[in-house]
Amino acid sequence: MSVLRPIRLAEETIAQNELEALSEWMLAGNRLTKAEQTLAFEEEFATWMGSRHAVYVNSGSSANLLMIAALKEAGRLRNNKAIAAGVSWVTTVSPLLQLGFDVRLCDCDPNSLGIDLNHLEDLCRTDPPSLLILVHVLGHSGDMDAIRDICQRYDIELLEDSCEALGSTYKGRKLGSIGTAGSFSFYYGHHISTIEGGMVVTDDSDLHQLMLSLRSHGWSRDLRPDLRKSLADENGIDEFKNLYTFYHAGYNLRSTDLQAFLGRSQLKKLDHIVERRRINFELYRKALPDFFCQSGDTEVLSSFAYGTFIENRLETYKHINALDIECRPLICGNIARHPFWLRDHSQLALQNADKVHDYGIYLPNHHNLNEADIARVAEAFSAVARPC
Repeated sequence: MSVLRPIRLAEETIAQNELEALSEWMLAGNRLTKAEQTLAFEEEFATWMGSRHAVYVNSGSSANLLMIAALKEAGRLRNNKAIAAGVSWVTTVSPLLQLGFDVRLCDCDPNSLGIDLNHLEDLCRTDPPSLLILVHVLGHSGDMDAIRDICQRYDIELLEDSCEALGSTYKGRKLGSIGTAGSFSFYYGHHISTIEGGMVVTDDSDLHQLMLSLRSHGWSRDLRPDLRKSLADENGIDEFKNLYTFYHAGYNLRSTDLQAFLGRSQLKKLDHIVERRRINFELYRKALPDFFCQSGDTEVLSSFAYGTFIENRLETYKHINALDIECRPLICGNIARHPFWLRDHSQLALQNADKVHDYGIYLPNHHNLNEADIARVAEAFSAVARPC
């Protein structure tokens, strides 16, 4: 009797041949800390994204922190008010709180689960913020034209948390490349992995240079030569002190060349990964016609997972987990219902985000799953799950 293999939320993101190549590269005596591999990975990723610049960091969470901190340090924000997606991740919101922003949460759209346009307009009309950070939930895009129009009318900088949307497109542009800057995560469970790691992309050259400095302590050694000289001259710093002079209150968010080496190998298979995830999403949609199916304005959908709503999550979880199939809550539901938020904020009801919080679930989707795997998951799921 054959034993069915476990179906995990993530599986073999880094292949054996990639680990072997990494081992050979390491044993050859190459430098492991940030150096040439990081620069090459940044250039290759920016090209793949269709962006001018990319900054490699140690996590997707740090990517969010870096792009928010850079906008503040650059003096690009006229006030300390920000709007964040109600359906998001803790480190989409926590950098705003840590950097002293007055944060309001926007409800999600009932179809894409991204930013709800009506609620966003209301929040902006009532008390215009200087910053909006949205989330492309499970790889789906909302109406980015409408969102950009609102941001332009209210003079708002737009950031995209695209950690679940690597490869998804909107009107020919990859998600994450539409706003001022966009973030990505290369954690094990994401589309590609550098073990830990993340990236920020932007077309803004000034912001890019500032992020390079903030990523590494606030010094100038990673900057363009003309900018390094300008900072030194402006502050009266001689060449002996310059490499150890800090021009900004920075961080250490660097990753390593070891991880960048992995990232470069992962990029080579990213188009295949995107296509396999897209196909799997369609297989789920056809296999589960009685359940909610997320939808939006995405052209190419690089599906992160298959999200839906059911009445009996715990029962369903126990049933399919017993069959060696993993599932989990849909992101983390309404961020306003988590203890870290409630510690300093009053309880906030967001109708659509609350539905995600109470009934949302997602099923595995990654490039190692095939049609038979999706059919097995759908069968096990629909045997007990009750749609809502």
